[in-house]
Parts: sequence; C-alpha cells; structure tokens
Amino acid sequence: MEAAMSKKLANLDYKDAYFLRRFLNSQGKMYPPKKHGLSAKEQRELAVAVKRARFMALIPYVIK
Repeated sequence: MEAAMSKKLANLDYKDAYFLRRFLNSQGKMYPPKKHGLSAKEQRELAVAVKRARFMALIPYVIK
C-alpha cells in the first residue's frame, strides 16, 4: 500500500478532490504523516495541494 500511495503522490494534483479527501478526517483536518506513512516532503506537498483545493472551493475548510 505504501508503494502505491507514494506512486500516486508523485502525480499529486489539487484538482483531484476525491483523492485529497482520503487524507482529511471527518472534521476536515489533515491526518498526521504517520497515519499514511508519508515522508516530510510528501506531507508538505500534500498540505499545499489541500490548501489550494480549499482555496478553489473543491474541498471545504470545515466540515460540520
């Protein structure tokens, strides 16, 4: 699973909202990197993609 996850993160895009939601909990917060086995670099790239997707209203800032 880890190999598939980092292979998919190589093609990370903020427009893929369904993929980004996998990394958010029920409140809309990002999971820590240990949960999915991400490196620090991958976590930073993921954070930028999530922030861009939130700004473009593809995923919500807060889920109630």
